[in-house]
Amino acid sequence: MHAHEAGALHSDGYSAAPDWLPWPTDLNALEPELWPRHTTRDADGALSLGGVDVRDLAKEFGTPAYILDEDDFRWRAKEFKRAYDAAFAPVCGGADVFYAGKAFLTTQVVRWLVEDGLNLDVCTGGELAVAIRGGMPGERIGLHGNNKSRAEIEAALDAGVGRIIADSFDELDRIVEIASARGVVAPVMVRVTAGVEAHTHEFIATAHEDQKFGFSLAGGLAYKACERILAEPSLRLLGLHSHIGSQIFETSGFELSARRILGLHARVSRELGHDMPELDLGGGFGIAYTTQHHPLGPDQLGTETAEIVRRECQAEGVVAPRVSIEPGRAIAGPSTCTLYEVGTVKPVELDGGGVRLYVSVDGGMSDNIRTALYGADYSCALANRASEAPPQIARVVGRHCESGDIIVRDHYLPADVRPGDLIAVPGTGAYCRSMASQYNHTPRPPVVAVTDGRARVIVRRETVQDLLALDVDASV
Repeated sequence: MHAHEAGALHSDGYSAAPDWLPWPTDLNALEPELWPRHTTRDADGALSLGGVDVRDLAKEFGTPAYILDEDDFRWRAKEFKRAYDAAFAPVCGGADVFYAGKAFLTTQVVRWLVEDGLNLDVCTGGELAVAIRGGMPGERIGLHGNNKSRAEIEAALDAGVGRIIADSFDELDRIVEIASARGVVAPVMVRVTAGVEAHTHEFIATAHEDQKFGFSLAGGLAYKACERILAEPSLRLLGLHSHIGSQIFETSGFELSARRILGLHARVSRELGHDMPELDLGGGFGIAYTTQHHPLGPDQLGTETAEIVRRECQAEGVVAPRVSIEPGRAIAGPSTCTLYEVGTVKPVELDGGGVRLYVSVDGGMSDNIRTALYGADYSCALANRASEAPPQIARVVGRHCESGDIIVRDHYLPADVRPGDLIAVPGTGAYCRSMASQYNHTPRPPVVAVTDGRARVIVRRETVQDLLALDVDASV
């Protein structure tokens, strides 16, 4: 058991806390790094998001709901564009930022990206359709995916996408066949598994050899893919693509990956006589879900990565290609929090005499699967009022029929949290709505954008009628 200077009053609750979770000196205070930039508390202690009181948001739009700070989202997007352009200007004339649509994508998000000068990475036909509907020019779209269908490749070529990231020889055959039939030349990048595994969860570390993505450097497969592309009149080799994982907090992994990727880049130039004009280093930049996370900002990421590319290109004796990155989570994640209403509060006695509050809310793993799927950690706060009650270790859980239906595994809440209270969970902008499901036939929550005291729905709440509309009833 942990000991605490406050003594027996707090010792039971504190015993259940993980080592990384600090004892809160003020439960009403907000950690700025965890919340959208325009998050405040008013005189009553209620949270305000983008200038809108969460009590008003809950009343007008219901709960659960994803609340997106529009100004925060767009500020982060523009900061990545500015920082990387500045850092890479002396290396290769600037850098391109491809927002990773898998993190969170709507037509409104696409319109913001278009206006703010970012490009867009998509990995399915559905994401491509959203990109086109949102007005993203085809040349600013990249198509990912390890098993692209014929229909997806056809749609990408018809849209004039700027890059197709090839993932296998079977896929190259497919692209050649379709491009030849259309009489077009497909711009292709080779996804390379560089054998570098970022320090992250094994399910989302994507550059080690034993996995489904890309052409391995081992055995020369990536080099052979470049040979194959250069031999096909219907393909144009743009460059190499690498992705080393997600939720990354340092640039050392990019250094080793860039060294290996640029080694291949130089070999293709020397042996095949082709100077590839582009290089995509992927993304995976981490964000602060809890106080244990300390992400790097765009300026530091850009400066350190640019120096890595400059140094490795100099060592290989090649001209630096145009660099691009894909910071989906780092833009969307911190810009959104999820608002829930408490339904039940259950104190549970633990081995050793401790007590944990199980705080059940009206959402769960259907709107945030990451805790159950990855063991992800989140923070939370009592959102509708201030409290002078002592801290109590709590677990915020959902309403689904699974014991693993957990949203926030460990966090302190006021001991007087009660049914009807609002709980806000920050850092839910990336992957939560994208991976949301209708488990237990639960309609998915809306996405509400807030800015300058105004709120508007950009993705409406699903209804029971939406659920029934897909159900084919032979008796009708």
